Amino acid sequence: MSETSSIGGVDFHCHLDLYPDHEAAIARAEAARIYTLTVTTTPKAWPRNHELTRHTRYVRAALGLHPQLVAERAAELPLWERHLAETRYVGEVGLDAGPRFYKSLEAQRHVFQRVLERCAEAGGKILTVHSVRSVPAVLDMVEAHLPRERGTVVLHWFTGSKSDARRAAALGCYFSINAEMTRTDRGRELIGSLPRDRILTETDGPFTQVGGRPAEPSDAPVATGAVANVLGLSSEAMAKVIVSNLRTLVG
Repeated sequence: MSETSSIGGVDFHCHLDLYPDHEAAIARAEAARIYTLTVTTTPKAWPRNHELTRHTRYVRAALGLHPQLVAERAAELPLWERHLAETRYVGEVGLDAGPRFYKSLEAQRHVFQRVLERCAEAGGKILTVHSVRSVPAVLDMVEAHLPRERGTVVLHWFTGSKSDARRAAALGCYFSINAEMTRTDRGRELIGSLPRDRILTETDGPFTQVGGRPAEPSDAPVATGAVANVLGLSSEAMAKVIVSNLRTLVG
């Protein structure tokens, strides 16, 4: 990926199709030279996202089936499978065992297992994975169904324990970190324990805010600066680490 040399930052998890003007949000990310992974939450959203990002230099779209939507959207799994050949990137997928979504956890497991199995069959996919209150279960499933030579998982907004993080790293996972994660002692301690060569940045916009407005890819340097602060690096040094990690990940 030769364009990594001119990257202005990395936003490895953002929902550009949830902004009021999807096309304008993509254009702003391109103008800011932010390598952006824009995730989708349902397979039905994929064609439009794919169309708008087919020829962009910095923005890539991921094909998702969000665990929080599995209760009403599990029937879209065959559609997800049909589109998989059209992209290298998969997300948002995973598990959510929080109180609001716990009752669909078995259905979520079924969907996530199929996602992992299809990605393993295809090979070379990069997945951005949700793991709210379910990190050990997510890692068990990754270990069982996606051998590390068949695909790579990036754990988005990771909130597991340090031992979970060590296990994830041993499985070949990366971690995408947003500025919100640096605001708690626990979050800072966890970030400090991560292998530096597995760290990426994200905004998870529009679900996070910067200056009272929804964050977007051009705010990725805010996350870079926040992570740099936790790790005792300069923002410039951290930015280089993140671009180097991205280059290794996407090859």
